Amino acid sequence: MIHPSTRLEYISRLKGYGVIATQFIPKGTVTWVQDKLDREFTPDEFDALGSVYTELADTYTFRNQWGNHILCWDHGKYVNHSFNSNCLSTPYNFEIAIRDILPGEELTDDYGYLNLLEPFEPMDEGHERKIVYPDDPLRMYRQWDLDLSQAFALIPQVEQKLAPFFSEEIQIKIHRILNGEDALDSTLECYFDPYKATAS
Repeated sequence: MIHPSTRLEYISRLKGYGVIATQFIPKGTVTWVQDKLDREFTPDEFDALGSVYTELADTYTFRNQWGNHILCWDHGKYVNHSFNSNCLSTPYNFEIAIRDILPGEELTDDYGYLNLLEPFEPMDEGHERKIVYPDDPLRMYRQWDLDLSQAFALIPQVEQKLAPFFSEEIQIKIHRILNGEDALDSTLECYFDPYKATAS
């Protein structure tokens, strides 16, 4: 479930459609939660769809830490890439705004933490990173962890319109982290290593 204060909008010929904030979304806001309507395909289920479907699904899905393909049922599947993304994935099946997102601004992810199987060369943003690599989490997790920890601490201070979609398990986990009873897991926990999975 993508944050309700968003809309789908055509961005450009190169980027296609994207997700735009319709209202101010402050840092610390959960911007997406995997909910019961999202589809999750194991690798075998994904391959069994056949090439007609897998080519489409490969465009609109991402892989979680177990290598399963997640297909968002709503316009969350149109969130575009940025090396300076304003949203960040967590190990808890939700994403969070790591800085304030203004009305009219596009919500973006760094595809480096979405477990691509092949390198991806996006539009040049003037960033020092030019290509998304499947093993980006191994190099980037320290920065992502810092960004996540700063945003995560703000969760109770901002309105969380997606809170009703948290599972009870995730609600308890968030509460324990914010109370200092559990440590915040590293974004490295989101990493899927296809070579390790094949070997096992």
